[in-house]
Parts: sequence; C-alpha cells; structure tokens
Amino acid sequence: MKQPGRAERLEEASPVALRTVRADARRNLDALLEAAKAVFGTSGVDAPVREIAARAGVGIATVYRHFPQRSDLVAAVFRREVDACAAAAPTLGRAHQPVEALARWLRRYTSFIATKRGLAAALHSGDPAFDALPAYFRQNLEPALQSLLDAAVRAGQIRDDVEAYELLRAVGNLTLATGDDGVLQGRRMVDLLIDGLRFGARAPAASLPSKRRRPQR
Repeated sequence: MKQPGRAERLEEASPVALRTVRADARRNLDALLEAAKAVFGTSGVDAPVREIAARAGVGIATVYRHFPQRSDLVAAVFRREVDACAAAAPTLGRAHQPVEALARWLRRYTSFIATKRGLAAALHSGDPAFDALPAYFRQNLEPALQSLLDAAVRAGQIRDDVEAYELLRAVGNLTLATGDDGVLQGRRMVDLLIDGLRFGARAPAASLPSKRRRPQR
C-alpha cells in the first residue's frame, strides 16, 4: 500500500497540528538566521555551511532547503536585521520620551551596522542577488528613523533640520571602528551626536508665547 507523502499528511492534519508545524518551521528558520548572523560575524560569509547548521541545531539539508544559494542566506540575514531594526522604532517610541527613544534606536542601529559590516564582503561582491538590498534598507529604515525624529522635533527636544538618511549615514561613518572597543566607541559617538541634535531645538508649539495682538482699550 502506498504510504502518504508529506503533502497528504499535512492536508489531513488538524488545524492545531498545522499551526504547530508552521511554528516549528518558523523557529527553525529564526534559529538558522540567527546562527548565520553569528557565524558570518566571526568567520566571515564564506564560513562552512556545516558550522551554521551545527550552531542552529539543524541539518545541513535544512539549510539548503531554505537557502539553495549562499547569497540567498546572506540576503535573508540582511533583511531580517533591517526588519528587526525598523520594528524597534515604534516600540521604543511608545516606551520612552521622544529623544530617549531616538537615542536608544540609534544605539540599536549601531548593532545593525556591525552585522552589515560582517556581510560587507558578500554585499559588495557584485552578485545580482544583492542588488535590491540598498533600496530595502532605505525603504524600511528611513521611515522608522524619521518617525522618531519627527516626534522629538514636535516635543522640542532636537533641532528640526536633520533628515533621516543623512543621520543614518552619519552614524555609519562614526562607527567605523571594529572589535569590542569599536562598539563602545561607536555608542559614545552616537551619544555625542544626540547632544549635537539637542542644540538649536525649538520649544514645542504649545509652549511658544502667543503672537496675537492684545485688544486695544
């Protein structure tokens, strides 16, 4: 008698079982991408696939099933880090005062830069698999940062003449150092940058003195 294949077994599974399968698959994928990020950061993007699989606790076949080409894996790690960084903006905005949320997000962004630096050899290789990543970066991180900038400007906590993209580039240039000392130095540079943004801040509109003329007696 013919044994049911994987597709038939999934079709016959209960909704609860299907959700469990999907949840397990998502956890495996997250573990794989987190492992790849760590391995790329320490061993470079040419690290053996078996090292990534071992760190993730999955088989090598699982890696190739999700990512047939190494470039697919590198691009997925990059997009995952962009998504996580962008998602942090509204969370921080709800939890902190505007300028504190901005400072915490920029520190979070320095961690993204460290990951991106680990992928640099691949991202700048000319492989067409990476062509869409610069646009993906800007489309997701610029609006995230701009929302924090706008909130801090409205609160009168920072100056109003800075755009998100130029700030992203500035932080990238200020965090070029590598290693543990480089991370600490980068965060210090971000703190100094925030202090600079505070200079020239305008009082929020609600607290500005009224310019309406007093009625003549």
